[in-house]
Amino acid sequence: MTTHRDWLADRPFTLVLSAGFFGFFAHTGLLAALASAGLVPRRVVGISAGALAGGLWAAGLDPASLTEELVRLRRSDFWDPGLPLGGLLKGDKFAGKLDELLGGCGVRSFGDCRVPFAAIVHDVLRRRAEVVREGPMAPAIQASCTVPLMFRPVISPGRGLARRLWVDGGVSDRYGVTALGKGERALFHALPSRSARSRFTRPAPVPIASPSRRVMIIPGLPRVSPFRLPFGQVALGVAYDYTSRWLDGDAAVDPVSRGS
Repeated sequence: MTTHRDWLADRPFTLVLSAGFFGFFAHTGLLAALASAGLVPRRVVGISAGALAGGLWAAGLDPASLTEELVRLRRSDFWDPGLPLGGLLKGDKFAGKLDELLGGCGVRSFGDCRVPFAAIVHDVLRRRAEVVREGPMAPAIQASCTVPLMFRPVISPGRGLARRLWVDGGVSDRYGVTALGKGERALFHALPSRSARSRFTRPAPVPIASPSRRVMIIPGLPRVSPFRLPFGQVALGVAYDYTSRWLDGDAAVDPVSRGS
């Protein structure tokens, strides 16, 4: 029997962490389980919550340290409402926390990461997903996490016409398929949307498994939000336990693993 662990260890793979509101807790549980199994992706792609967890991990924050930061998270750490200029929250506190964490790892730009990382954002004016893999890292992560109407849009680094208006990458590419090359081996940690419909995001089918792709969907994750932060630690534990079991499952039986 070839297990998922065997499949991942066989050759280099890319880890793709999907959008999913406060799903960075679950993503961190997955990262911790992979680390315990000695499985290190060759690069990471992150969208929204996946950009936060994946970007901080790629910058050098190990899963244990990332877990500590998330468990300490309080709504006051990022809650800074202001006049509604495109979003309820100004995002200044979030930006400050990102700078602090990335700076602690000695990372300012994508090129400083220990593992290559790409963040997916949505270009508001072009109305399409954009893969950001160079330049200042904090603005790209913040933009990828900028849920429409919750946070104000982020103006991209650059000058003049090179500057763009960015929001949550999940608006146009929830699962990060635009960042992958043809035939690139990848593990998708997919967090399906729990909303039947959304006025902001395009319908996005879960990626289809193939010989070069494995897709994991963790069942039973609790809903986490700014007003339900204590459930984040529960989600982290559920994700760690499920991933640890999934790694020993038969990779040939169900490449898209959903559990029961």
